[in-house]
Amino acid sequence: MTPKQAVYILGISFIMLVMGCAAGISQQSRSKVTYTGSFSALQKTPDVYKSEVIILGGRIIETKASSPLSELTVLQLALGSSGRPENLDQSEGRFIVQTNQLLDPAVYQKDMLLTVVGTLKGSKVLSIGGFEYTYPLVELIEIKLWPKGMQIRPIIHFGIGVGTSF
Repeated sequence: MTPKQAVYILGISFIMLVMGCAAGISQQSRSKVTYTGSFSALQKTPDVYKSEVIILGGRIIETKASSPLSELTVLQLALGSSGRPENLDQSEGRFIVQTNQLLDPAVYQKDMLLTVVGTLKGSKVLSIGGFEYTYPLVELIEIKLWPKGMQIRPIIHFGIGVGTSF
């Protein structure tokens, strides 16, 4: 094998590795999305958008797995261009994901980041600290659980030995 071939193989391997780590929601599911408005509008009047297919992301607050439905309570976070939740300190509310599949609480753990595509089924009113809260209710089509420790944005360093990150 020549050095040129070795570099070529390493380059292809690196590209495949990066693409595999960055893979999010499938193009097939993304093409089903019919709602492109804000989460706050959806959260205020979820029944108006019933049957719309939406894509949302966030951080898992709680996982309940009991027959016949599994439920995830999620703190909404805005999605970046890769479809991964970003800006982890700003949220417009909460939503619930339901499915008849088992979402194992050992896998779908508290504080894990996820992206979902689903059909809006209306709303569910639950209490948070004595206050009534209306959750948009999403029936799952596809889910992407993002691995812990996966970098959210690139870190760029300037300088030699001393620098800044942003």
